[in-house]
Amino acid sequence: MYEWIKALHVIAVIAWMAGMLYLPRLFVYHCDAEAGSKQSETFKVMERRLLKMIINPAMIVTWLAGLYLAWAGHWFSAWWLNAKLLLVILLSAMHGFLVRWTRDFAADRNANSQKFYRIINEIPTILMIGIVVLVVVKPF
Repeated sequence: MYEWIKALHVIAVIAWMAGMLYLPRLFVYHCDAEAGSKQSETFKVMERRLLKMIINPAMIVTWLAGLYLAWAGHWFSAWWLNAKLLLVILLSAMHGFLVRWTRDFAADRNANSQKFYRIINEIPTILMIGIVVLVVVKPF
């Protein structure tokens, strides 16, 4: 069962990361759309669906499967896992900001620039690199 849960965890992580990388890119393009325009309304639908149908469920499955794997594998005392959990908490916080910005766009009250979202788009990548290194290399 452990290997099946691990496979589920990896699949959920891939889906979560795909969404976390794509949503800020949608925000970059949404910034150019005039509020109330057909283009803006299309972006709102895309952002909402991506968040509710892919990113949110993938995050939940990632957390549940990951916590099970840590418990079943007796990993909670490993330093690498604690460092990984810290990075996953930061990734989850980033997820929370994406939820907030999605709501801001939905209400036509975005206050950030394209440049802001281009920079924000790099944060999940940096966190993902750290997480993968910790899991694969287990440096401590």
